[in-house]
Order: sequence, then C-alpha cells, then structure tokens
Amino acid sequence: MEAARRRQHPGAAGGPGAQLGASFLQARHGSVSPDEAARAAPFHLDLWFYFTLQNWVLDFGRPIAMIDSFELLYYYDEYLGHCMWYIPFFLILFMYFSGCFTASKAASLMPGPALLLVAPSGLYYWYLVTEGQIFILFIFTFFAMLALVLHQQRKRLFLDSNGLFLLSSFALTLLLVALWVAWLWNDPVLRKKYPGVIYVPEPWAFYTLHVSSRH
Repeated sequence: MEAARRRQHPGAAGGPGAQLGASFLQARHGSVSPDEAARAAPFHLDLWFYFTLQNWVLDFGRPIAMIDSFELLYYYDEYLGHCMWYIPFFLILFMYFSGCFTASKAASLMPGPALLLVAPSGLYYWYLVTEGQIFILFIFTFFAMLALVLHQQRKRLFLDSNGLFLLSSFALTLLLVALWVAWLWNDPVLRKKYPGVIYVPEPWAFYTLHVSSRH
C-alpha cells in the first residue's frame, strides 16, 4: 500500500520531486527568506551607473561640441531622432521594467547606491524630456509603468530594486519638469518660442536667451 502511494505521488516521500515542487511553490507564492530574495534580484549598480554616465556624456556634451560642419548631423538628430531613437529607447525601458517584478515583498527595496543614483538619473531624464521635447512620450511611458505596477500587485507581485530605481527616476523627472515649467510659466520670450498647448521650454533655449546673451 505504501509503495503504491509512493508510485502515485512521487513527490510525497521527500525525494527530488518533493524538493522541486516545494521550490516551485516557494518561488510562486513568495515564501522565501529575505536573504534568498536579495540574492535572486540584485541591484545592477554597474549597469545603471554606466548607463547614466554614458547618457550624460553623450547627450549633454554633444550640443557643446556642435559646430557648423555638423549641421546635417544636427538636423537628423533633431528631427529624425524622435522616431529613430526616443521611441525605441522608451520602449526598451518599458520592456525591461516589465520584467522587474518579484513574488517576495522583502526584495522590493532599494539599496543605498541605488538611492544615490536616483538624482543624476532623474536629472538626465529631465534633460532628455525637455531638450528633446518628448514630454508626451515620457508621460505615456510613465503612466504605462504605473498601470503595470497596479496590475501586477493584483497578482501579488512587487517591484524589485531595479524596477523601483527606474520608477523613482521617472517620478523625480516628472517633478523636475513640473518645477521647470512652473518657474518659466510667465516668461514672455519663451512663451512666444513655444506657443503650443504643452509648454515645456528647452534648457538650451533658456541658456541662449537669458544666459549667453548677457555676456
């Protein structure tokens, strides 16, 4: 009788089948220890640090080094870059974000280095949104991320450290954009330059009109 029950339920006797089934249930329902959860979803400090540093060097340093011989390159970057660069960029970020969920709530924490990187990361996205004039694309991506978080919470899935870092960076970006617009809301010169419904002045336009013109 005991042998028959073991043949019918191979995982009930504590063998490899039982261990594999228990491991699967723990991973599915989040019943793992905090140490195991931390090892399962580490914060990619090297990736985010290099990513932020590279973006700052390439995007912020490029207009400074721009000269007349690169006018054609500037045209392609200014007008075609929205379709060839910004849309795939935010799509890839959202696809990466969709995989940053864990079944363990204990893993839904940001380490100290991640908190330090939120400020430069959010500041870079602010520059990208304002200088690239892609506020609509940014806010659509941000709301899609929030909707995904709410949807995954119904399944008892939580953001890991990398997802929290990305969402925090976007939230800081939205705050900086709001402060930037509020500060320049009554600027008559920039109002004429950006007459559309969505008023988000470019930082280099502000620098050209109000800073460099004084020297």
